[in-house]
Amino acid sequence: MESRQLIDKLEYALEQLEQARPFNKVRFRPAVLDVGGRLACEPGGVDVLYRLAARCDRAGVFADTPWDQPACLLPGLVRNTLEQGDRQTVLIELFSQLRLLAISNGVYMHGGISAEQARHFLAQVMALNLDHLLSGPGETMRARLGRTGNTVSVVFRYLLENIGFADILGSLVHEVRRIMSQRPLQVDSVKSMITQIALARGRGEGGAGTAAADADRLVSSLFGPTQNCADDPGVPLYRERLAQLDADALQGEANAFAAAMHESGLVSDYHAVFLRWLALEQGELPVARDSLLALALGLSSTGYDVLRTFHSLVTRLIEGAVQLGTAQCVYSLAQLLESGMLYSAPVAPALWRQIDLRLSPRCTELLAAVFGPQVSPASRLLAGTVQVLGQPLGIGQGNNPTCQAARAISMWASNDPDYLLHLISRAAHFDEIILHFEGEAVSSAGASGGAVPLDTDPVSVLLVPHLDLVYRRMGELCAGRGDDPHRWINPELHGWWVGRQCFLAVDIHTGGLRDYDAFLHRFYCSYHPFYNGNQPIIHPQPAGLAVTDSTGAFVGWHAITLIRVALDSDNTMRMYFFNPNNDSGQDWGAGVKVSTQGRGERHGEASLPFPQLASRLYLFHDDTEALVPTTTPDAEELAAVKEMALSSWAAGREVGLTPERGHN
Repeated sequence: MESRQLIDKLEYALEQLEQARPFNKVRFRPAVLDVGGRLACEPGGVDVLYRLAARCDRAGVFADTPWDQPACLLPGLVRNTLEQGDRQTVLIELFSQLRLLAISNGVYMHGGISAEQARHFLAQVMALNLDHLLSGPGETMRARLGRTGNTVSVVFRYLLENIGFADILGSLVHEVRRIMSQRPLQVDSVKSMITQIALARGRGEGGAGTAAADADRLVSSLFGPTQNCADDPGVPLYRERLAQLDADALQGEANAFAAAMHESGLVSDYHAVFLRWLALEQGELPVARDSLLALALGLSSTGYDVLRTFHSLVTRLIEGAVQLGTAQCVYSLAQLLESGMLYSAPVAPALWRQIDLRLSPRCTELLAAVFGPQVSPASRLLAGTVQVLGQPLGIGQGNNPTCQAARAISMWASNDPDYLLHLISRAAHFDEIILHFEGEAVSSAGASGGAVPLDTDPVSVLLVPHLDLVYRRMGELCAGRGDDPHRWINPELHGWWVGRQCFLAVDIHTGGLRDYDAFLHRFYCSYHPFYNGNQPIIHPQPAGLAVTDSTGAFVGWHAITLIRVALDSDNTMRMYFFNPNNDSGQDWGAGVKVSTQGRGERHGEASLPFPQLASRLYLFHDDTEALVPTTTPDAEELAAVKEMALSSWAAGREVGLTPERGHN
């Protein structure tokens, strides 16, 4: 119904634009763009826009704009438009891409540009903007465009499905592997891309070079990672084959599944079938059951010991959580066992509670609405719980504008997993969580009426509305204190391990810098091993970034977690941190490019050289008594960090005149 209404509105807006005189087109164009942008996110909406591309062009959508002559457009500028343009500009860019697709397919003839040229242009655009296909909108796009950021992803997926893969196959495979190196919990977009690659390869697209071989390996990791499912036989036939395997074949199957999973980070549905068969099949197997399970999960001796110690619990977790629709949690289960977390006394009993937890009607309805009926809500939540415990750094905030809740869930999964399990059970059964702020109970009652993040993991879908409400209520309790409320909220919200001293670079009343030299000096003395007596970060600490775009311009405030500081292979001191954004590999301008692999990062970590991270920091925590002063920080390095800040987010803030943007 919504789609039909939007189509009718778009038809009306187009008629108005068509009838407008040339000098008056600018008045009626915004309505076409606005309705078209909303329609794109509806089922079949982009296809409608594609079919109307020629009419939109003739009506004057591009009149008197740089997009009026498609032959003059440059693919290298598209990314800058998406990252810097306002909502109307971004929508014009998307309409232009759909027009070029129509030209490339011969649906629309346009003077000055051939179908071949249009297709080549689109292939270049796709190769340069693949992150919009796989990771969704980042902080910059969320802050600037809101829901239109989703429209970008939807349109780009449509373009990719319709232009073919031959020219961008290598770039696409590289981007998939870059995203998966971060081991995100949400991999639906990645699996969708691999499915498209598989279909394209099945049609013979992509040739036979190195890129094609890499693509085939990626496809096989998802659809046929072992000898007995390499032909993608379907689940029923694969189950029949398993019953015929001898000891050597079973061990080979288990090893192949584990190798593919740990190499790519992706889990095949056949892997889930195999694991359930191993754990739940009655009768004798030709190889010891625990040994095969350990092989299939790729466990070391540590993980194998945990598996044997908690065999009954692991079996129930596989039975309840590992389904065809939740196969990805197999990787998380392996990481959970490897971490030794189950040896923490409260965790195993808390997981038993989770297995048998009776969900409230509200929770059941919510999970079914967001994730669909393929897997029961209880199994979906159990799988999600295994995921966050096994991969605390894989949590993403989705398109949710707040990052505090995602960071909190990650920190609890790392530092206090039994507390996180307590919150999950409270929210799932009672539709309420209760935290404490300076001794006062803060309830999330009423959170069920708030906004629900629809593109995150099950635990986040359940908890984020509760945590956002508690966070706001804690902020209300800080009203009138005259300083950034995070000074008090962060230790109370996250846990006792958060440093009680809070250092802030910005005056909240003026937006100007506040004792910035002292701020930088203290940060170096607190966290840099050369100046703090080589003291490591014991517990990950919350911190605040002033996020900038690829030009270095200020975007907004963003919550991260400082994890560790270490020298990389080039002997560069780096800060390794968790960024709840869906993709941590970002360009913050002036050479500040966040790394996610190849610089000593563990899965899920982002990193920057210490001075670069310091140049984007505006808030951090520490304890005065923990400070071990040794060597004084290098004055030249601190001056360079300050200059990096003043040439980006802090420009103009020395006198407090820069207007603030919203917290993220």
